[in-house]
Formats: sequence, structure tokens, C-alpha cells
Amino acid sequence: MIIGPAYPLRGGLRSFNERLAREFMKQGYKVCIYSFSLQYPGFLFPGATQYTTEPAPAGLDIHTRINSMNPFNWLFVGRELKKTGPDLVIVRYWLPLLGPCLGTILRIIKKNGHTRIVCLADNILPHEKRFGDRWFTRYFIKPVDAFITMSEKVMQDLRLFTKHKPARQVVHPLYDNFGDIISQEEARKKLHIETGSRIILFFGFIRKYKGLDILLEAMKLLKDVPLQEVQQDDKLLRLPRIKLLVAGEYYEDKKVYDDLIARLGIEESLILHTDFIPDNEVRNYLCAADVLVQPYRSATQSGVTPLAYHFELPMIVTNVGSLPSLITDGRSGLVAEPNAASLAERITTYFEKGREYFLPGLRDEKKRFSWTKLTETILEVANSK
Repeated sequence: MIIGPAYPLRGGLRSFNERLAREFMKQGYKVCIYSFSLQYPGFLFPGATQYTTEPAPAGLDIHTRINSMNPFNWLFVGRELKKTGPDLVIVRYWLPLLGPCLGTILRIIKKNGHTRIVCLADNILPHEKRFGDRWFTRYFIKPVDAFITMSEKVMQDLRLFTKHKPARQVVHPLYDNFGDIISQEEARKKLHIETGSRIILFFGFIRKYKGLDILLEAMKLLKDVPLQEVQQDDKLLRLPRIKLLVAGEYYEDKKVYDDLIARLGIEESLILHTDFIPDNEVRNYLCAADVLVQPYRSATQSGVTPLAYHFELPMIVTNVGSLPSLITDGRSGLVAEPNAASLAERITTYFEKGREYFLPGLRDEKKRFSWTKLTETILEVANSK
């Protein structure tokens, strides 16, 4: 059993949980997902809506049961799952606000004396800290038997709360459930983007820690540089200017970014698609771009990185959190410091080398992002003492 977001909720956690369920099912296990009828109160949710309009995924057993704000619901769900008595519960943890809800449900399940509980921890402490984070996390952790993390930073945070419970670190698997690679020409046609531009991509929810403002500052530096001249096949080519495709919904004040863009005077260098990107359009953005840029100020792991690996899109990441460990600098991508000057320099270097330079290394490293490795590790740690 998986406890965490699933259809009709939207976002990366939902996609991950549904893909993980299919992997266990492929291996012969019976799997259901217990999801949220209310994940966050509306006033705490920064986006337009928490729900997707896409059709329900076929073949998955999803129970929309958990109300994160209703303690009576926690008791009801906990007793239901205690009675069901699953062999294994895999619970996602990414936000301390959910600690009381999930911690209570897990305590009740544990009373059956049978179920093992493994936490798949995206974060232990959040990027934006709030009052009560540590208390909520401590409450959640107590009934959990073992943990899986996907970055060293999350493992370090976990060990602040529990020194001895079994825990393993694995690489975030490939997001291979968004379709196959299509040609750049086809992808750009779908997005109405001209084929002659060099496109860098910022993908995902727009939040301060993800550093879009830093990348916008870098675009100003790139805009002020004359058109590049590159020697290729005995010809001197003048490359077109770089454009930034921003694909993702604002999770904070849009006006801050609008004002920054106007002040920098980079409107013509941007393509802004700042509504939520539904699952059936994700591959268009990854396939349309020449390179993905992750200009984060801070990071644990990133679901965008394995997405880029699946679509064989080289990356430029900042030297924060686990991001540098997910690529090999100069082989599958480039590593920059989290400032505009360094990002602009690395973007320039990338286009001087060209995408083909990075593809062999990227395809080789792609092999380590395995769903089978994740399921094997979950089962191993579930059975450890």
C-alpha cells in the first residue's frame, strides 16, 4: 500500500506514486494507493487548483480517503487500514504540515502488530521553514520502521531525528511515464515555437528556492553579448540568440517576476508558459529545448532531473544540494554556481560545445535511474531490523 498523492490530485508526487505502484504491480504485488480528499486547505495552496482535469489512470486501485485537516478522518482511515492489515505501507513525506495527519494514521496501523511502514522521504525539513516543522516531523517519524531518501541532504536531516532506524539512499528513478521522445521540430510545432532559436528550459513550479530570478539575471547578461561565432565543419557560424522557455505555474507572487523582467528589459528573450503543465504536454517542453537549466538556490533531490534524463536533455545545474551528484560535470551536463554570471558562462560554454557533445555521457548515466532498484531497496529496508 502507498499513502500519498494520486489522481485526481496533480503534480510530481502524484506521478511518482502512480509509477511506483505500476512497478510493484509489474513484479506481481497487489498494490493500492490511499490518497487525499483534501491535501491542503485552499488558503495554503499557492497554485490555481490542486486537481487535474485529465482522465483517471487506468488499472490503478486509488482510494481518495485522507483529509489532512480533519483529526476525526485520521482516526477513521487509521482504523480502516489497521483492519485491512497490509504487509507493507510506503508513505510519502515531503511537508511537516502533514506530520500530524500521517503520524496519527500510522500509529493506528501499527497496532495491528503486522504491518511494516517505510517512509519515502522527499524532505524531512522543508525549503521554506515554518513554525512547528520539527515537532510535526518528530511526531511523524516515531511510528515509521525504516526510511528511503533520494539525497544526502535529506539523509542528514533524517539523522537529526533518528540515529538508528534503518535508512537507505537511492537515486530518484526516471520519470518514464510521460511518453517517448519526439523530435525537436515536432515538439516546437506543438508549442508554437520557432525552430531556429536556441532554447533553454526552466521547468516546474516557480518558487524562490528554485532561482528563476537568478536565471533571468543571467538572461540579461546573455542578451548583452553579441551573437556568437562558432567554428563548425570548416564554417564560421553565427548562432541565433538564446531564448528562455519558462514552463511552470507560479507558486509565489507573479508580480515580483514581472517587475524583474521589465527592469532587465528581457521580454523578447522569454517564452512564458506559466500555467500548470498537464502530464500529456510534459514531453513537448523537454523535447523542444536544447538544454534544461536548474538555477536552484537550495535543493534536496529534484524530480526534474530524472525527467530530463528520460528525454535525453542535457542539464546545467547549480552547485547546491544533491544536484551536482546527479550529473557528471562536462559529461552529461554542466555545473554552475548559483549566481547569474556563472550561469551565463556555463550556458555559453554549453552552446559552444553543442548538445551532441553531451549525449553519449548522458545516455550512459541514464542507466542508473532504475525503478527496479528503488523497489528492491524498499523491500530490503522493510525487512531490516
